[in-house]
Amino acid sequence: MERSARIMGLGSATPSKVLTNRDLEAIVDTTEQWILEHSGIRERHICQDGENTSDLCLAAAEKALERAGVDPQDIGMVICATLTGDYRGFPAVASLVQDGIGAKHAGAFDLQAGCTGFVYALSVGAQFVANGAYDHVLVLGSDVLSRITDWTDRASCVLFGDAAGAVVLGPTENGRGYLGHVLDSYGNLGDLLCIPIGGTREPPTPENLKLKKHYIQMEGHEVFKHAVRRVPEMVEKVCKQVGVKVQDIDYLIPHQANQRIMDAAMKRLDLPPEKVLGNLERYGNTSNGSIPLLLDEANQAGLFKEGDLLVLVGFGAGFTVGGLALRWG
Repeated sequence: MERSARIMGLGSATPSKVLTNRDLEAIVDTTEQWILEHSGIRERHICQDGENTSDLCLAAAEKALERAGVDPQDIGMVICATLTGDYRGFPAVASLVQDGIGAKHAGAFDLQAGCTGFVYALSVGAQFVANGAYDHVLVLGSDVLSRITDWTDRASCVLFGDAAGAVVLGPTENGRGYLGHVLDSYGNLGDLLCIPIGGTREPPTPENLKLKKHYIQMEGHEVFKHAVRRVPEMVEKVCKQVGVKVQDIDYLIPHQANQRIMDAAMKRLDLPPEKVLGNLERYGNTSNGSIPLLLDEANQAGLFKEGDLLVLVGFGAGFTVGGLALRWG
């Protein structure tokens, strides 16, 4: 049997500060009920001053390594999917974590693919292990979206939270673990969800900073329409890629962006609610943190059993979409 990659350990971390819908009523012109009805979110965790993406990643990584029983010095590569690095451009969050955990023999790099980044990063890490390049790879997904959110924009600020998740990958030859993936991009839709300034196209100036163009800009209705179409389409693509039927899925782990998107995907795929996992109500949209956080919580609750078929699906800025299938064990 060919070598593949399996999940050996999972970990996650969220800030201690909780921001509820009722709290937001005092910040912007909205109501607790409106937020819940339009997004499915009741509360989210928000970093305080001094808490950064690398701090959340480090806490999640330490848990994952301990649960995997893997020494940090046995990690060959650290990959971090993030939009919100501690620094603009460099050094990478992955490098900060590599140093923080003492992974002295590891390479490290960040990967940016919008909220789909963790699925992209996990597919890359799995291939490193499957092809024998490394025996152990640490894959992280984390964002501190509260730092790039306009807290006066009631349409977007109610959606986002901060979190991190970590996965330790190792080799297997027993038919378990990573089965395959599909990664798509629709670059023509990139302007639907973006941060207009801060890059080489439009460097920051006093004028565009006053316009708050350094915060997330989103065409919410158009993003919703595209996600509702692409999420179930991606699940079908991944199932076809690995030779299973949608009905064979034991658990679908979608990016936690909006409850209505997940409900629409369930309806199109004809999946019962108990097969579609979610924790959006308690955390909001944590971007690259959402899927690994959800995986860790479900695993800690003892939900997964040997041989379960899991499909992870993400979508986000870019506009990117990605799916990955794995056999638990």
